[in-house]
Amino acid sequence: MPALVLLGAQWGDEGKGKATDLLGGSVDYVVRYQGGNNAGHTVVVGDQKYALHLLPSGILSPGCTPVIGNGVVVDPAVLLSELSGLADRGVDTSKLLISGNAHLITPYHTTLDKVSERFLGKRKIGTTGRGIGPAYADKINRVGIRVQDLFDESILRQKVEAALDYKNQVLAKLYNRRAIAVDQVVEELLGYADRLSGYVADTTLLLNNAIDQDQVVLFEGGQGTLLDVDHGTYPFVTSSNPTAGGACTGTGVGPTKISRVIGILKAYTTRVGAGPFPTELLDEDGEKLRTIGGERGVTTGRDRRCGWFDAVIARYATRVNGLTDFFLTKLDVLTGWERIPVCVAYEIDGKRVEELPYSQTDFHHAKPIYETLPGWSEDITQAKTFDELPKNAQKYVQALEEMSGAPISAIGVGPGRDETIQINSFL
Repeated sequence: MPALVLLGAQWGDEGKGKATDLLGGSVDYVVRYQGGNNAGHTVVVGDQKYALHLLPSGILSPGCTPVIGNGVVVDPAVLLSELSGLADRGVDTSKLLISGNAHLITPYHTTLDKVSERFLGKRKIGTTGRGIGPAYADKINRVGIRVQDLFDESILRQKVEAALDYKNQVLAKLYNRRAIAVDQVVEELLGYADRLSGYVADTTLLLNNAIDQDQVVLFEGGQGTLLDVDHGTYPFVTSSNPTAGGACTGTGVGPTKISRVIGILKAYTTRVGAGPFPTELLDEDGEKLRTIGGERGVTTGRDRRCGWFDAVIARYATRVNGLTDFFLTKLDVLTGWERIPVCVAYEIDGKRVEELPYSQTDFHHAKPIYETLPGWSEDITQAKTFDELPKNAQKYVQALEEMSGAPISAIGVGPGRDETIQINSFL
């Protein structure tokens, strides 16, 4: 059963797009299983750079069928804009499939997201303001609108009316904003129906049949493990489950059909938005990592916070996801440092802690305990095998593998599609 999950093992932005694209030529389906257009993947093909937000990275692989699963929240305007942008660049987008059970992000979701974040002031979470959280909240509250509702005007209108009965009260009385007209929302949503109808399918049936027929299906997570709403640094998290379990609920494929779970690790650590970050660097090293690594959010445009590699987080990701492999990205960014610190444990209230604390209070007060590894100055972007890496780069990778608890099966040594060292096959 060649079904694989590929997910972020830190706070997102680890380079999942590059990893997915690397496998794209060998898989039949690439499936986004959660999140929305708050996620972003950058894929470099030749001299072309593609920034994907909602679409699966497999959209760039001609032989692959990209799928948006039921666990994703879809902003139809963003989706159509992204499809149009790729088509203008000569990318065939006709094979995309969208689950009819995926929920829609509506105009009132984005409005509520922005005003509520401003209302929180200093307590803000750092959302992208794209309506993802409110859309997931409506899903759980059973007042959400699904893709399939676009094709039944009566049901769509009833659902919009039900949602706005309450939301307009909140907008007017709490946030002092104008009410949103039902007709305006319904008209906008109906305008997407014809353009999306050819993409909608029973993706759960399709994917299960594909796996039963020995086709290769790759489940692609957005964000990262530490942003998982259940297992991340709550409340500074996303509104879905980027962890491996989310691949099952977000697609309707059972866990017994998944054969491999691949975690993407950056050779250092970054995060976007508010929340605790034990290894964060607020000095020249942090700025150097940000500059060399091009650490600016693909979707948000915000500078990423940067820090040294955190092995405690990597071990946690291995545990909660059942990781079988790691893909280590951006090793080339560390070229030029004479010594490279790695966080191996935390100090909390004077005690050494080697596993991620379950208490939010403890994690906020965690101080990194570092081991320092020798760096390298040689250019590694042309390396094609592990043995071609400088000895100190090899030692760095081996140390991270030992600390993280799963084998490192591939290494990114540059941004290009071909700048990857494959140690073990994922298939």
